[in-house]
Amino acid sequence: MNNKSKSKLTKFQWKVLAVTMTIPLGETRSYQWVARKIGSPKAVRAVGQALRRNPYPLIIPCHRVIHVDGSLGAYAGKFDKRKAQLLKKEHEIAAEMTKSVESARVAQ
Repeated sequence: MNNKSKSKLTKFQWKVLAVTMTIPLGETRSYQWVARKIGSPKAVRAVGQALRRNPYPLIIPCHRVIHVDGSLGAYAGKFDKRKAQLLKKEHEIAAEMTKSVESARVAQ
């Protein structure tokens, strides 16, 4: 996405991206959760469209947003294995980080 496309994001879309940034590593939230957090509980589909336009997918973790029933949905507009792989890897990293923190506490 080029700079012109980035500047064309609406306030609504930027709100979606900002809330998405608050989802912790290794965790997921639903499109419905994001919609409620931004104060637009009926805008679930619009949340999905905003995430599809994410200009910074390496920074803004849109892959952490899933359907309320736990199904993954698309990632970068495609239904493939990438979203599942990213979530699995993040879960592993978060678990390892938790173990490291707990080990550090015990060592004190």
